[in-house]
Amino acid sequence: MRLSLKKMGLTGVNFVIEQIFDTAFRSMKKKIISFLGIVSPLVVILAVAQSYLQTSLFPDTMFYYSMWSIYTFHFLSTIIVYFSTLGVNKKMPDKTGFAFLALSLLKMLAAIVFLVPLIQSEMTDPIPSVFSFFIPYFIFLFIETFFVLKLLK
Repeated sequence: MRLSLKKMGLTGVNFVIEQIFDTAFRSMKKKIISFLGIVSPLVVILAVAQSYLQTSLFPDTMFYYSMWSIYTFHFLSTIIVYFSTLGVNKKMPDKTGFAFLALSLLKMLAAIVFLVPLIQSEMTDPIPSVFSFFIPYFIFLFIETFFVLKLLK
């Protein structure tokens, strides 16, 4: 009998935790699903478009980073920035803008660290490689900003 009461108590606690979690994060789930529903297909579309442009416009150019490593970096950093901003918005809505600015700064620093090997390399023409990184960077930054502005309203 004592074992079943402990079991019921633990089940009751789990039920309460699940209810609190479900209530508190229901709107957050919708925002995450909406964000991923737009960003995930966009990553594929942009990657295919960039791949086509690179092979047709720059057939002889050797790029330092593979296109997939660039898009993986952008996709993961965008998810980290948006989800973290979403978490801050849930806990401290008045600090959401500051959190986004701080996370964007960290993302810029991560981009610089990501590009250090390219900068230090002895490539004859690094400009196409730099453009192949920064054009998607600004597209993803625009998407992040769009979704964070929706949070702030």
